[in-house]
Amino acid sequence: MNNHRSGKFWHGKAARNTVRGLLVAIAALAVSGIASAQNSAYENTYNHGPALVKFKGAIGVDPLSSVAANGTVNLNIVRGVNPGAPWTIAGLDADVRSDGHIRVKGRGLLLANGNGIGTNGSQSVHATLFCGPAAAATAHDSTLAGVALEPDGDFRIDDSLSPPPPNPCSTPVLLIRNVGGVWFAAGIPKVEEEPSHSDME
Repeated sequence: MNNHRSGKFWHGKAARNTVRGLLVAIAALAVSGIASAQNSAYENTYNHGPALVKFKGAIGVDPLSSVAANGTVNLNIVRGVNPGAPWTIAGLDADVRSDGHIRVKGRGLLLANGNGIGTNGSQSVHATLFCGPAAAATAHDSTLAGVALEPDGDFRIDDSLSPPPPNPCSTPVLLIRNVGGVWFAAGIPKVEEEPSHSDME
């Protein structure tokens, strides 16, 4: 009789554990479904067509491109845009979509010389994307007048380019410029990695 009761007890305990396990699994699936829906909603909110061009990393401006033997100084003019004073940048991620929407996340854009070295120089910036060869490049500016740099030089741009860039955008150049129009940093085009032989096997 004790064995019978013991069997019923363990059978009941196993059933309760099974039910608990099922409830935990259902709850986990529900949470996963909510997160997936939220992610999907986020992607739809920011879905501006396929990526046109991406940039990963950036180069801070050096205002001089060269000094000739006779002492002539050549400014570091890029796509017809004059350079600012020396600036340094710690990082940059930029994404331009086919409809011209641009998102830029910059880190540590700071002055690299003078008495304001290591500060943001109280500057505001915007983005300009150039498409095409240097001699015939077209300029596409973010529409906001300028985004103020944080004290540590961080900034975010979430805007549209005007006019919208062509598709494809050949030989892309992305410049981060101040409201006066000079450039402080240039984005490095992101090269999509080709799958390795091991990935293809």
